[in-house]
Amino acid sequence: MAASTKVAKISSVFRNRLFKNKVALVTGGGTGIGKAITQELLYLGCNVMIASRKVERLEAAVDEIRTSIPGCQINYTQCNIRQEESVKAMVARTLEEYGKIDFLVNNGGGQFYSAFRDFNFKGWNAVVETNLTGTYLCLREVYQQWMKDHGGAVVNIIAEMFSGMPGMSHSGAARAGVENLTKTLAVEWADDGIRINCVCPGNSIKSETATANYGPAKSDIFESNLPTIPLGRLGKPEEVSAAVCYLLCPAASFVTGTTMIVDGGEILFNARWPTGRDNTKAYSWEDDCEEDNSTPKSKL
Repeated sequence: MAASTKVAKISSVFRNRLFKNKVALVTGGGTGIGKAITQELLYLGCNVMIASRKVERLEAAVDEIRTSIPGCQINYTQCNIRQEESVKAMVARTLEEYGKIDFLVNNGGGQFYSAFRDFNFKGWNAVVETNLTGTYLCLREVYQQWMKDHGGAVVNIIAEMFSGMPGMSHSGAARAGVENLTKTLAVEWADDGIRINCVCPGNSIKSETATANYGPAKSDIFESNLPTIPLGRLGKPEEVSAAVCYLLCPAASFVTGTTMIVDGGEILFNARWPTGRDNTKAYSWEDDCEEDNSTPKSKL
């Protein structure tokens, strides 16, 4: 596939060649936030293997990035992170190409926008298998095939589900599982010299890929968050990649099991998702009382 005629300007706040001779495996590394992470790692001298299900996206990303960062060491491999054998092959391919894996960035994932009542078992499984089971498989294989004997650093990309995730309950449940898994492995893997953390992009991070995923019906899904963002603007994928690079670099050598939120302060506001609830029928304390409104019907 021909390289893009538009050459992206790549830069970083970190020291030049910070990751020289390091190797990173980035799932979902060809689009959106994953692509921004890939580009910054490469700019800092890292060798990067990117992976996803769609080969055409990988090829396009590699062509474009090689034009933007001449001489960078990037390659790709097809992988469906929901399939065990595919993940095993992805890790083996990375080791075959580069001989080691210093960093793993679990960015691959996905979801669709829907109320809980409207999606079926297949839809639930697809999202949970992609975001939670897929992350588990990638963690397991990188650990077994390399990091248990050589150490390393891992960053899991999750989503802002701390106040619930109406409209994406399947993804919220899965991402919460990834955060808890991260905390657990930070303890279990410490003796193996492995640090593992999460980066949580807020709903305010806008990319072309994310916008396209939600379609015309939700074209303003990002701009609608502006009133709840204290910093008063949307975030960029590059601001997420900077957080990832920090957690991978020596400056974070004593940081493990934590979650870094990149959202312009949005999480400090109450959730404002539409609920579809008829507010004229709002529950009140009196609804739980006897007719004389003095004695509660239930004891909490």
